[in-house]
Amino acid sequence: MIGNKPKVSVVVPVFNEQENVNELFGRLLKTMDETKEAYEIIIVDDGSSDKTPQMLRAWFRKRSDVLRIITFNGNYGQYVAILAGFERVRGDVIVTMDADLQNLPEEIPNLLSKMEEGYDLVGGYRASRQDNWFRTNASRIVNIMRAKLTGIKTKDHGCMLRAYKRIIVDEVVKTRETSTFITALAQKFAGNPIDIPVTHAERKAGGSKYNFYKLVRITFDLMTGFSLGPLHVFTMLGMIISAMSGVYFFVELFKRFVSHHHGYGLRFAFVFLLLSVIILGIGLLGEYLGRAYFAVCEHPRFVIRDILEKKRKGRGKQ
Repeated sequence: MIGNKPKVSVVVPVFNEQENVNELFGRLLKTMDETKEAYEIIIVDDGSSDKTPQMLRAWFRKRSDVLRIITFNGNYGQYVAILAGFERVRGDVIVTMDADLQNLPEEIPNLLSKMEEGYDLVGGYRASRQDNWFRTNASRIVNIMRAKLTGIKTKDHGCMLRAYKRIIVDEVVKTRETSTFITALAQKFAGNPIDIPVTHAERKAGGSKYNFYKLVRITFDLMTGFSLGPLHVFTMLGMIISAMSGVYFFVELFKRFVSHHHGYGLRFAFVFLLLSVIILGIGLLGEYLGRAYFAVCEHPRFVIRDILEKKRKGRGKQ
């Protein structure tokens, strides 16, 4: 299968998933074999520090006919790992999924079947999430906010179980941003996308690689990378606060000279509110300037330490 051009490429980013690797490969290989399509599976090890790299090598020795393994020299993040896979896919249809098995490999045929209907992007959305209450509802709120600010309509930005036509993946690869939110970027390039419900299973082992800080960072990357909406919001907010400040000034002036009233608590509260808005606005501008800075520097997105793939026509190594 790896010797011939595959029809389907499956890209899976992996980071410290030693508890899930064996089950992942067992189920994923079985599912793809049953599709009867020529396929390849590209695993991108995002700098794992546990036994994951050794386990990946063992699986490569078993199924080098379909497996290709890319190993980073450090941890660059899930979306960067997917980009590395995108740069090396050979299939006409590309499927992405997480390695934690909350995305079910058995759902892939459903995505491929939907692609056959003429869609160029099939995005999964977690119909019944198995995360805790806080994460589920926080994700729902963030998805709504992202859609409003960016204008990119998809039901679940955070679900990585998706299928793309090759032309969309090629366009994503052409972008040179150092911070790329793939699900949103691909949605922007898609001409005929659709969202379908997929099963979201409980995590059997290991823990989520996304803490609160990383979730906030992703949200800022999405907002500042795809929209000027936040800047427009602060422009309008500045105008509103300026108008309120003007009214407040004349009210205080009236109290001072007519009723001889002196009040300081409300003034301090207003000053603190104004300062907090200014500080937040400066932080937002810093986000945009930071993105521009890294774009100008053109730092590499990632550094590959090793690639395992079956040799073909003098290329690759084992």
